[in-house]
Amino acid sequence: MTNILYLHGFGGSGASGTAKGLRNALYTMDVRVSSPDIPVMPTEAMAFLRQQVAEQQPDIILATSMGAMYAEQLRGQLRILVNPSFCMARLLTFGGMGRKPFRNPRQDGAKDFKVDKAMIDQFRSVEKHSFEGITETDRELVYGLFGLHDKRVNCQQDFLRHYGSDHFATFDGDHYLNDTILHHTVLPLIRQLLRL
Repeated sequence: MTNILYLHGFGGSGASGTAKGLRNALYTMDVRVSSPDIPVMPTEAMAFLRQQVAEQQPDIILATSMGAMYAEQLRGQLRILVNPSFCMARLLTFGGMGRKPFRNPRQDGAKDFKVDKAMIDQFRSVEKHSFEGITETDRELVYGLFGLHDKRVNCQQDFLRHYGSDHFATFDGDHYLNDTILHHTVLPLIRQLLRL
């Protein structure tokens, strides 16, 4: 069985529409899509995701936004980073603190979470390890997909500087994935990489 690990973005959950869309599109192909709720605090999140990778041994990791920032650091794994947000600390510093609602249901039933200085400091600490120790093998394992109309996050130059343009592509969309982008851009790349 092929195993895909999907990592959601900030304020999301494993119950996102992207995870559901992946499952619906791939259910006849003997593909398991795992999409856990990522812990809210970055240090805990990074440890949790390393454990998920060790336990699940995914064939590929698909990650969006904040999840793609974390996934970039999961060396040695085949990864697709969609609109990676390598600057979470800066975005949250200027985006306002306080309680924020989750966009999708969480397994623990939590409805909201708190953005505070401690969270931002942890993002800053985790982000210091972005692009650390990249090898030629890592460059071959990482693909970047970027929405041409993404007004929320633009980390294209960071990706190009560290990974080059061989596995860089843009799509006609904004920051969030929708069914059209999933089916016309993301899934064809997944099928190509996993030979499905």
